Amino acid sequence: MIHADLRFLGVDSDDEEVYRLLLRRGGFSQSELACQLAQGARDGDTEQDPQAVHHRLTQLGLATETLGGILVPVSPAKAVEGLVEHAVGQLRRELEQEVGGSGIVDSLLAEQEKSLDGKTQILDLNATSQYIEGMVSVRAAIDELTFFARTESLTTSPSGILSPESISHARVLDSRILRRNVHMRTLMASSALEDRSTMNYLRELASKGAHIRISYQPLERLIICDRSAALTPIDPTNTSRGAILTRDPGLVAALVALFERMWQLAHDLPLDTDAEAADPDLANDFQRQLLHILSTAQKDEIGARELGIAVRTYRKHVASIMQTLGASNRFQAALLARERGWI
Repeated sequence: MIHADLRFLGVDSDDEEVYRLLLRRGGFSQSELACQLAQGARDGDTEQDPQAVHHRLTQLGLATETLGGILVPVSPAKAVEGLVEHAVGQLRRELEQEVGGSGIVDSLLAEQEKSLDGKTQILDLNATSQYIEGMVSVRAAIDELTFFARTESLTTSPSGILSPESISHARVLDSRILRRNVHMRTLMASSALEDRSTMNYLRELASKGAHIRISYQPLERLIICDRSAALTPIDPTNTSRGAILTRDPGLVAALVALFERMWQLAHDLPLDTDAEAADPDLANDFQRQLLHILSTAQKDEIGARELGIAVRTYRKHVASIMQTLGASNRFQAALLARERGWI
């Protein structure tokens, strides 16, 4: 049988040997790991620091540590999948850095400009400010800005609801950003809570590492990349007119400060309550949170605000949990929840 190894995925032979040993044994305490490494050193293997080995295996996704402090192996399929994703991500970052420094995009844009049909503007990468007219040109500008984003992406959605077309277009850009581990923060208007497809997409982004908040306050439309470039509408009441791209450090800093103020006033994306608890006799996290707020908030409006959902949605969940508990009123619901140990 051919003995394959993991060197092509960035795992050295010593770490692989410990991982294989973990697979055979099922797990090691810290002292057992130290003993195994000491035995290996006596048998002629390279002497290794147990803490360093522990750190490398967990960082590589080959092992995890239990609450009891036991180092256990990740299943081979999942471990290899994680190594492949890491290798692909590293290659992608290297290629994008190469592209960024090569000038190839400017060269290709110059070719496009020679036959420009007037429908799409070319970004001037050296301009402090630039007017970009029409949604086709704005989308092209967003594509280019996000392609070069390296550290942070800040966006707002004053309308809150994303159309299927917008989600389809955004998914490509957002996935590209998140694959590069760019820190993404997105602010959505509260109307998003009433649109299932929008919420499904927001939770999809959150599962991939994006940070999303819901705002009940008016939002200004902003897209800011790496705190060095920002897009704002030419006319906030008619965004189809186009946008202003600015790279002016003072203006960008002011827009970042505006985003941070709006972010502080917003609420975290609410939990997905459609997923049923594995055990009907146990409350899920959302139900516990709802019951706690129900027993402390004097008004539905206050409770809804604390959960980051609409009042109508809040009342729907209250009615649902009362039915689950078999309670005829909210006071009785709190008592029954305490009896079950839910709060």
